[in-house]
Amino acid sequence: MAQRAVVLLSGGLDSATVLAQAIADGAEPIALSFAYGQRHVRELESVDQLIAHYHLAHTYRVTVDLSQWGGSALTDATQPVPVGGVNPNIIPSTYVPGRNTVFLAIALSLAESQGASAIYLGINAVDYSGYPDCRPEYLAAYERLAQLASRVGLEGRAPRLVAPLIQDSKVEIVRRAVQLGVPIALTYSCYQGLPQPCGVCDACRIRDRALRDAGHPELATVLEI
Repeated sequence: MAQRAVVLLSGGLDSATVLAQAIADGAEPIALSFAYGQRHVRELESVDQLIAHYHLAHTYRVTVDLSQWGGSALTDATQPVPVGGVNPNIIPSTYVPGRNTVFLAIALSLAESQGASAIYLGINAVDYSGYPDCRPEYLAAYERLAQLASRVGLEGRAPRLVAPLIQDSKVEIVRRAVQLGVPIALTYSCYQGLPQPCGVCDACRIRDRALRDAGHPELATVLEI
């Protein structure tokens, strides 16, 4: 019997690739998505499309409205979404305070209650845009927390935190996605949350550049940045 794995599924390219990787690893995926007051709630439509594409039997969507206090261009409509490109020395305004910590806490609860042996997530430390909660150090610290803060952890069976893309470049992620047969056209990464990706926000720029550099310009939002 396949071991269960919780997969954090946002609807973007990275999380879809991680879902495909979990399946390729032989896991039975439990998809976990969030409505957290994000301006790009359009991504949840892609979550639903990916769930249908992979015929996932176990799915959960949790509402935790981080927009009540904002603090990010993704949860506060009064803050503009950056379109000037990523500065590696500055944490961008699209960083959502505590988001990954909140998501992982809920994922840990779900994993323990459902007997999942792993939690798959699409964090990336190479093209991570300065987000502090996308670093290997963060992942290691949270894995230690999972060992300390759960019954299964005390029994030596804490869920592993699996981040297969953490050291991949965006181009490498695209290539992995293609190799795994990910339906890239169904994914959505635009920060603006428009019906069609804007092509100019940082998320669109990084995605489109990687698609072109990986030899798949036909999947890019725009032909050139």
